[in-house]
Amino acid sequence: MTIQFEAPLMADATAISTLAETTFTKTFAHLYPPEDLQSFLATWMPPAKVAAQIESPDWTFRIARGGDGSLLGYIKLGPVEFDLPDSEPDPADATELHQLYVAPAAQGSGVAASLIGWALDHAREQGNRRIYLSVYIDNLRAQRFYARYGFYEVGKNPFEVGSTIDDDRIWRCDL
Repeated sequence: MTIQFEAPLMADATAISTLAETTFTKTFAHLYPPEDLQSFLATWMPPAKVAAQIESPDWTFRIARGGDGSLLGYIKLGPVEFDLPDSEPDPADATELHQLYVAPAAQGSGVAASLIGWALDHAREQGNRRIYLSVYIDNLRAQRFYARYGFYEVGKNPFEVGSTIDDDRIWRCDL
């Protein structure tokens, strides 16, 4: 499989939005009433929001593109948006890994490993000392993946999907 890693173009906003929605739904739809899921998805990652983030200096994306031009995965870094536990340092020199999604056909191909490696290197280059993320408490596959790269749990993050409040956990990696 030929894979190219690059910054996204504005024209990639719809593909990123679609991959986010498809992957989130495949993984988590069973947790939510359909109306809560649809309401969440409508505001979470619509193409216009993705396009605005691609243009913004506050957000950084890296995408993986197949040899046919298809989007195989992406990672998104940005400001720390959840409330950190009081025991955590000031997030001024930290970033948040907001999303890492890989298309089902590309899972196991090394796309996720390449994207997380890039994100850790990029965060260091930007002067960040820590990178945070939020992961669903029962998403053990993701937790094992992040632990391999030095992430560890430091707190809780209630994640709202409509009327459902998920028990997400905040994980941190020291850079």
